[in-house]
Amino acid sequence: MNRMQNQSNLESDYRRVVEPTGPIRYLSGTTIEILGSFPIGFVPKHALFDFDGTLSLIREGWVHVMVPMMVDILLETGTDESPDDLFWIVEKYVAELTGQQTIYQMIRLAEEVSRRGGRPADPLEYKKEYHRRLMERIRSRREDLRQGRVDPVEMLVPGSMQLLDNLRSKNVKLYLASGTDEVYVREEAELLKIDTFFGEHIYGAVDDYRSFSKAQVIQRILANQSVQARKLIGFGDGYVEIQNVKEAGGIAVGVASDEANRSGRPDPWKRERLIGIGADFIVPDFREQMQLVDFLWNDIQDDGTSTTGPLRDTTGTARETGEQEID
Repeated sequence: MNRMQNQSNLESDYRRVVEPTGPIRYLSGTTIEILGSFPIGFVPKHALFDFDGTLSLIREGWVHVMVPMMVDILLETGTDESPDDLFWIVEKYVAELTGQQTIYQMIRLAEEVSRRGGRPADPLEYKKEYHRRLMERIRSRREDLRQGRVDPVEMLVPGSMQLLDNLRSKNVKLYLASGTDEVYVREEAELLKIDTFFGEHIYGAVDDYRSFSKAQVIQRILANQSVQARKLIGFGDGYVEIQNVKEAGGIAVGVASDEANRSGRPDPWKRERLIGIGADFIVPDFREQMQLVDFLWNDIQDDGTSTTGPLRDTTGTARETGEQEID
């Protein structure tokens, strides 16, 4: 891969591209927010999924591992900042970079160490230490799944298995692309018993982070499968996959999952970021996946209309107090 290709695989920072302009719009009788307009004849043929937070809950709580580790490392520089001050600084930039590959957060850590006069380790070494600590936190979850003590459904975003099965029944080709290292993604997808939905199309980060990106996976799907961009749908709780799908010309479903509580209510921070990056739908999880799939397959016709009435152009996204339902 040449340098130009490597540069194109670098993940950009979050930048809001959509501003609030109108009332909240819901798919009738659901909590599914509809924010986008749809291309004529849109029926998905290929679906791209993020992994952690979109499907898997195995790594829920990862931020409570990463932030304290980074604070400890910054304290070692001899800075006169208090642990509380460092916690606030680290929590802020970790949040800003959430959605990118883990290595980007470690690159930022190295920069913060240098800024305080310290001698940073290689970001890859920081990443390995983070994974070591994270594995200590989630070891029991992984082992419970491996030994059959926990039903995989308990470690999935609600409705995930049903959505994957529903899409497969409609002959949609499924792809999994994660910023987590590929070796872990494959292992944990198998533990959750969802690996068979994706087959060989499971992709994750590698040590040479420039050689992998979710945008690259999308480009492969479109090129290798001769797919029209308007036949691509993406699901994700992070901004990177939503941005990549939208830039490619597909439809993006933002998953504002409440990972810790599985409450069925959207996580407010995720929701605002996903709206800001241009998601076409916002869902709190996949409990209402049947209604979403029915809308995509049955209500949107080749002439761009809805079987239940005119398809409303909701390009102006919805963030004021008014609410509307789309039948």
